[in-house]
Amino acid sequence: MAGHDHIGTYIPVGPFGRPGAFSTYIEHCEANTERIFYAVLDPARRALGILALMEIRPMMRVVEIGNIVYAPALQRTSLATEAQYLIARYAFETLGFRRYEWKCDALNAGSRRAAERYGFSYEGIFRQHMIIKGRNRDTAWFSMLDGEWPGRKAAFERWLAADNFDAQGRQNLSLLAMNRVGR
Repeated sequence: MAGHDHIGTYIPVGPFGRPGAFSTYIEHCEANTERIFYAVLDPARRALGILALMEIRPMMRVVEIGNIVYAPALQRTSLATEAQYLIARYAFETLGFRRYEWKCDALNAGSRRAAERYGFSYEGIFRQHMIIKGRNRDTAWFSMLDGEWPGRKAAFERWLAADNFDAQGRQNLSLLAMNRVGR
């Protein structure tokens, strides 16, 4: 992550400027007993990102996707979208959650666009929700419900299909547009 300090602007950790800082962070993630971390690997099995299931409330069947840290090589790629699809499918279909949440710094326009693109519904802003890196953070809340999942799943699968991409790998139809159909 060296040279990409902007990635840490809206997350509680980082930047990871000194040698070994990101490795130390990953070790803390591995030891965390309240969140379940996953690595996003490219076809060559290089780790390009992490994400976590967190704020896990089994009695309410609610879980949040978060702690998303993607290297620039992963950002805005079909692999990043596939990772989000796979973890959502796991949360709904394997774990049986009924509410899947996405929360981000309200100033993080990229994360907010991603949530909407993936099919989450915007719910509002929790003002002064946290103190992150010494400043008040307003948090934008998004959710996806189990009743919405079949349509979101179909959109993900249509978008990820090979015939949705041209010979240069550009999408023919956007995931956001697919998710807006039927809303």
